Amino acid sequence: MTHATLFDVQDGIATLTLNEPERLNPLTPQLQEGVLAALQRVREDTSIRALLLTARGRGFCVGADLGEFGRRAAAPGDESLGRYVGRMMEATGNPMIAGLRSLPVPVVCAINGVAAGGGAGLALAGDMVVAARSAYFYLPFVPALGLVPDMGASWVLPRAVGRARALGLALTGEKLSAEKAAEWGLIWSCVDDAELQPAARALATRLAALPAQAIVEARAVFAASERNDLDQQLALERERQEVLIDQPSFGEGVRAFAERRPPVFRGRG
Repeated sequence: MTHATLFDVQDGIATLTLNEPERLNPLTPQLQEGVLAALQRVREDTSIRALLLTARGRGFCVGADLGEFGRRAAAPGDESLGRYVGRMMEATGNPMIAGLRSLPVPVVCAINGVAAGGGAGLALAGDMVVAARSAYFYLPFVPALGLVPDMGASWVLPRAVGRARALGLALTGEKLSAEKAAEWGLIWSCVDDAELQPAARALATRLAALPAQAIVEARAVFAASERNDLDQQLALERERQEVLIDQPSFGEGVRAFAERRPPVFRGRG
């Protein structure tokens, strides 16, 4: 872990906090390396049942460290700025988003303040996203920088809100409030600022009680639905149910139903 991130585990919930609040948590190499190290710890520690991703300060993440990019552009070395950024995306940025989306535990993102540029992609990489009422999502890539959305934003947005709204946000650079993001179905919920951390923690605790493989299975079938026709999806549902019904989680669920009690599912270990 680096100073740019904080990581702790309590009661099976890991909390990863972006920790450069004075700069609104830009995606520096140190921050990205800290996130990747934290994700590896979650994968290795089977006592962890959920991950909560959040940030300190007035904003979640402002995206790229444009100050550093400007310094590099003014004093180019042996490689172009574009090549440097491409290498960083390949080494840390893209693995960070892919890692969040493939963790063996549910991921809850708690968004405070601005989530801009690549920070918007990071904010939307969780399974469920809770945002403070003062939070907003901002894609300055096209109108301000002549770039395209990255960190997975170009994949998430059209699937969540449709092509027209996704492209409109990208082209205009209009800020999308947390309240409207919830109305559009981009995030799970918008809560009062003071309730953000308690609400996100409660959600992570709720998801941590799920059967250990439930999040992986649910992600997979919903992802498949985006490319399958109905007959293919029905066949996949049959295939997965045939396997999962013989697993311990289903047996516990049936016993709990019969005994009129909440089910208690075993952990990852």
